[in-house]
Amino acid sequence: MEQRIREILSDLGENPDREGLIKTPQRVSKALRDLTAGYHEDPLAILRSALFEVDNEEIVLVRDIDFASLCEHHMLPFMGRAHVAYLPRGRVVGLSKLARVVDVFARRLQVQERMTTQIAQALQEGLQPAGVGVVIEATHMCMVMRGVKKPNAVTVTSAMFGAFRDDAATRAELMKLVVRS
Repeated sequence: MEQRIREILSDLGENPDREGLIKTPQRVSKALRDLTAGYHEDPLAILRSALFEVDNEEIVLVRDIDFASLCEHHMLPFMGRAHVAYLPRGRVVGLSKLARVVDVFARRLQVQERMTTQIAQALQEGLQPAGVGVVIEATHMCMVMRGVKKPNAVTVTSAMFGAFRDDAATRAELMKLVVRS
């Protein structure tokens, strides 16, 4: 990978042997491996590692989970916040595991729409809850730094399963918790 990055630098008109760029191929290679580490993690194993039996059947929401990902179209970052909720059915998961599942999918080449659904599907499969709701708000550098150059544009996606999809009142309750006035 480092040799290919050297070639890219040369193709851009840079000298990969100049002082400021000598270690850039190593740094970029290391950064890309870190930014795509989610390919090597199992979100279901993460969820199953911290399940607890409880009587709670009310909404569990972890809001404002910060994340950064790479757009698969331009390999530019997009970053934002995920809001992850579920309706337990006899068991809950450790709260940090919800943030870890977000990170698993964010640390892959992504599109926001698919990432939102992947998080919701993993929670549905791993927890078997009465419902799952995931809302993601993100700013995409491909829209900020190139193309239309709209730095204030925010993309919002959602994926709802079970009661959050089927029951308008339950979905409205979740959205009220997610959206702050």
